[in-house]
Amino acid sequence: MSSTVLDFEKPILEIQEKIEELKKMSLESGMDLDKDIKVLEQEAEDFKKELFANLDPTQKMQIARHPERPNFMDYVNLMCTDFVELHGDRVGTDDRAIVGGLAKLDGKPIMIIGTMKGKSTKENLEYNFGMPQPEGYRKALRLFKHANKFNIPIVTIIDTPGAYPGISAEEHAQGAAIATNLREMQKLGVPVIAIISGEGCSGGALGLAVANKVYMLEHAYYTVISPEGCASILWRDASKNLEAATALKITASHLLNFGIIDGAIKEPVRGAHTDYEAMASEMKSTIKQALDELSGMSVDDLRNQRYDKFRKMGAFIEG
Repeated sequence: MSSTVLDFEKPILEIQEKIEELKKMSLESGMDLDKDIKVLEQEAEDFKKELFANLDPTQKMQIARHPERPNFMDYVNLMCTDFVELHGDRVGTDDRAIVGGLAKLDGKPIMIIGTMKGKSTKENLEYNFGMPQPEGYRKALRLFKHANKFNIPIVTIIDTPGAYPGISAEEHAQGAAIATNLREMQKLGVPVIAIISGEGCSGGALGLAVANKVYMLEHAYYTVISPEGCASILWRDASKNLEAATALKITASHLLNFGIIDGAIKEPVRGAHTDYEAMASEMKSTIKQALDELSGMSVDDLRNQRYDKFRKMGAFIEG
């Protein structure tokens, strides 16, 4: 198991501890306990599958926020070759919360860009906990335009609790930077694929997600506001995050039904953090399939499809 055990996973850990005790007893006493061990192992497997097939939104959030979840560079290193990182917004800043560059996916060039989180305090400070500044969105826009100029498909991988909400970001026009990305991504004449790999919060995620195909990992979430933030506004009580998450419909299954995303990418049973290679393989297969579907479309068709996709989002009832 992962070194970090989530609260709702503790019953699995208890069963596995019993299994280890029986194995140790069998070894020390010479007793044949194989039958009992197999029964417990099957019980653990069945419980695990049932548990993870029926997670509530806040449990999925815990997996999406797991400290050992693969980050952007983990996916790049496992899926791609020849990655060359491109730095800076050409104004003077290189925001480390957004990382991107040229790479090859099975020998074919792509521009791959994503939000970056760290796995230690030092790394999280470097990457600002995955919360981009305006300069990060401007860097991403520069790479989008570079890919467009040279007819290179774009892949974005998004895992962010939101754009950085600090005073410095507002002083540097955070809202305008995100709004510019929304407008300019719509104009791109190359295939754009976006994947929400963990957290996908608010405009901070959408600033990289105006795409022809939008996917989510099975236990990721995508929302206009974090459930804790929503609960704080509506009930002035962040502990009501389950009620907020349920109302917001933030999970892949809900968003697929609403037509917000184009597909959910299956994760290993306990989440992406338990098997990086398997998760990267699933993600790579999805990207390749999407690129194959989009490769035959003209520039105008790509733009129109992207425009129509986002115009159709949302619904209302007139009373």
